Amino acid sequence: MSINIEEVLGSEADSLLNHQSKTISKDMLMLPGANFTSEAFINSNRSPQVLRNIEAIYNNGRLAGTGYVSILPVDQGIEHAAGASFAPNPIYFNPDNIVELAIEGGCNAVASTFGVLASSARKYAHKIPFVVKINHNEMLTYPEKYDQIMFGSVEEAWNMGAAAVGATIYFGSENSSRQIIEVAQAFERAHELGMATILWCYLRNSDFKKGGVDYHTATDITAQANHLGVTIQADIIKQKLPTLNGGYTNIGFGKTHDKVYSELTTDHPIDLCRYQVANCYMGKIGLINSGGASTGKKADDFTEAIKTAVINKRAGGHGLISGRKAFQKDMSEGVRLLNGIQDVYLNDDITIA
Repeated sequence: MSINIEEVLGSEADSLLNHQSKTISKDMLMLPGANFTSEAFINSNRSPQVLRNIEAIYNNGRLAGTGYVSILPVDQGIEHAAGASFAPNPIYFNPDNIVELAIEGGCNAVASTFGVLASSARKYAHKIPFVVKINHNEMLTYPEKYDQIMFGSVEEAWNMGAAAVGATIYFGSENSSRQIIEVAQAFERAHELGMATILWCYLRNSDFKKGGVDYHTATDITAQANHLGVTIQADIIKQKLPTLNGGYTNIGFGKTHDKVYSELTTDHPIDLCRYQVANCYMGKIGLINSGGASTGKKADDFTEAIKTAVINKRAGGHGLISGRKAFQKDMSEGVRLLNGIQDVYLNDDITIA
């Protein structure tokens, strides 16, 4: 049963559902739709095999054929430690349950580690597209460090039947130059083998926090991370939902333009996200926003997921990649949350702003 979006959004319903963007016109964007893969990549260098795998992702699950995607990512066993991630619901120490949640939840694809997907490849790789996350920030080094390192090869992902590989770059970090080179080379190889590519475009720099304000989710600098991501030929960009602006100007680095703040964005969340979409080649590369951490409260997580989906869809994005909010609950609750996100994208009354 479809959810009542207005009821879920409560006092924010009018602002989020009726906002009309006057920054970057929707007419300038390539919008999601049934023929998105052909329209976006028809003149690109992507091979027929790559297009087939991009299409496999866009044409699976409840959102098949809409141009939108709902992906379950469970790489947190490495990124955030297995105990921290799976203690709330220990069934997900078993990799099969991760894939089962994605299938039962109607997702387009499941994104996880080499180990998780390899352990169940023969059982599930033909039932749901696999996205193998090829690099990670491991959490066992002390003192803690933040670096994305390769955990396997692109060939290994191809051998287990993956439709795509995923990777993270910590843009702004001291290791970002090496990560850019490694991921660019891995994406080139993935395309040679016919797989699609998804990039987690995250910022990581302690100096991005200034004056008590955290600019890691500022739209001006996250959007530039997106622009670097599409430059190394990611086929889908994953980015955190922007929550503020003025990263460049308040931190005092890089290059920008006054019009970024006076004409191309406002402080409305849909306009902030629209600027992220624009930096993905005006929507020719799909932007999916992350679902964020779980609060541990079912109602709060559900509301926040629906809100994020509405913002992403109305901005011109392609969907959500939501993990902890789904798998840190009973499987039935996780399925309900994933279906709720998908209902936003299936609702024809929620249109591009």
